[in-house]
Amino acid sequence: MAEQKALTIPLTHDQVKDLRAGDLVTITGTIYTARDAAHKNMTEALSAGEALPMDVTDQVIYYAGPTPAKPGRVIGSCGPTTSGRMDAYSPALLAEGLRGMIGKGPRSPEVIEAMKQHGAVYFAAVGGAAAVISDSINKVDVVAYEELGPEAIRKMEVVDYPCVVAIDSLGNDLYKLGVEKYKQTEPTSS
Repeated sequence: MAEQKALTIPLTHDQVKDLRAGDLVTITGTIYTARDAAHKNMTEALSAGEALPMDVTDQVIYYAGPTPAKPGRVIGSCGPTTSGRMDAYSPALLAEGLRGMIGKGPRSPEVIEAMKQHGAVYFAAVGGAAAVISDSINKVDVVAYEELGPEAIRKMEVVDYPCVVAIDSLGNDLYKLGVEKYKQTEPTSS
């Protein structure tokens, strides 16, 4: 059984170095949403020598484009976006101090190498449970690129946001480890 850990943002290097692929975690604190359009804008800003719209040092970016909030709610459905769409942009943000990313699906070798180099972690959120996940979100504010609509960068306050460590700072990849473990399992005969 994987160990469950409670994490509080900012996510420090000391917290990250103790996480292992397969650990179950809950996250409390401020995280940011950003998808590929926002990532493109941020990396273009960095290339132009401009400041990012928020300090990413020891922060977590959640790859999500939430739906509008229903009456009485702070946010609508807020499920993870396929992370591979951010792979071209992630190494630059990791070099700026980004400590964690939340999404779904595998990451490229370049992203994993940048995670190892900069001491970062990749969390997998539960796809298909977006409405339930949104219950962990207490406050939402748009902080940049409002013109992008759902893809604008949002600052979210979360409490006990559930995730799984998919890739740890050593490069251990649950997507690969899980497949290997499955291949080693002997089929049961009936």
